[in-house]
Amino acid sequence: MNIKRTTSDNPDFKKLVSALDKVLAILDGEDHEFYARFNKTDNLETVVVCYDGEHVLGCGAFRSYDAKTVEIKRMYTEPEARGKGIATLILKDLEQWAVELNYTTAILETGHKQFEAIALYQQQGYTITPNYGHYANIDNSVCMEKKLKLQTHNN
Repeated sequence: MNIKRTTSDNPDFKKLVSALDKVLAILDGEDHEFYARFNKTDNLETVVVCYDGEHVLGCGAFRSYDAKTVEIKRMYTEPEARGKGIATLILKDLEQWAVELNYTTAILETGHKQFEAIALYQQQGYTITPNYGHYANIDNSVCMEKKLKLQTHNN
């Protein structure tokens, strides 16, 4: 498996985001239009796509939230690739990239019904926080945060 750092112009990223949006439309139900406004992928400069050879497995991205904080966005793993650590690889690379760009904190929002996502983030050191920004006062949202540090091979 290999990780490719790219942008939102990557056609494989666009394909994965389309699949993600279909899943979220089901999970979010009538709230989907609200969330879709905050999940635009135009002009993202920090996108990661994971491949097994030529086969695309998953993706993720981040955008700057403030001078020291990134917001993790658009995490998705193809159904047949789940349970193999792909999302963890993607998330760790996004965090590493953010540290390389001098960010110290990562935040994210996911939904209450996204049990696997919540478990993944908690396993990777994210803690649930009060909802931030657009997600404040939104009952379906679960917001999380992690302090970032440079990863070494011993971590």
